[in-house]
Amino acid sequence: MQGLARAIRSCQETLKNAIPKDWQARVTANKDSIFSRFGSVSSSIDIREKGLENVTVADVLTTKGEEKTGAWLSCRSNDTVYDAVKHMAQNNIGSLVVLKPGQEQLIAGIITERDYLQKIIAQGRSSKQTRVGEIMTDEHNLITVSLDMNILKAMQLMTENHIRHVPVINVKIVGMISIVDVVQAVVQQQKGELKRLNDFIKGEYY
Repeated sequence: MQGLARAIRSCQETLKNAIPKDWQARVTANKDSIFSRFGSVSSSIDIREKGLENVTVADVLTTKGEEKTGAWLSCRSNDTVYDAVKHMAQNNIGSLVVLKPGQEQLIAGIITERDYLQKIIAQGRSSKQTRVGEIMTDEHNLITVSLDMNILKAMQLMTENHIRHVPVINVKIVGMISIVDVVQAVVQQQKGELKRLNDFIKGEYY
């Protein structure tokens, strides 16, 4: 994945050098405020128009849709692994933020499909008799990202730590992003850059 990140940066620099600086400034001047709901970005500007250096985790979270920032992103540390995995399967996701028991949204860690395979299936344990807290990555080893973190920095953080899912924190948990979400956002942004460059070459900008 580090090779992918380097290739994306190289492509970005090529495109940036090919597009006139005054045109880039006009695009940048049209940006909206980056924070709205959850302190997130406004969705009024397409992610493809922001420029890769301006794309944040909040943009990625917004593009996932409101239905993917709901309570089903989490489970409790005293839930059974069986219930947690069933929760993931029902919502077609690969991980859940684990919260401590009680009403407060206090993060205890994270559980992923990899935890289930390595710590339950591979070891012949019962998912119905094992609690999430026994196999999760606990809060002391948990890697998180903030809403205003640049998407390339988030990608670097995930690749360096060999992780595919990270919770998004804005005082409390507000969502989850995966390496797939990050790559898709970068690809979409690059498509936007290529389209604008093509439009410029065709004379649609002046």
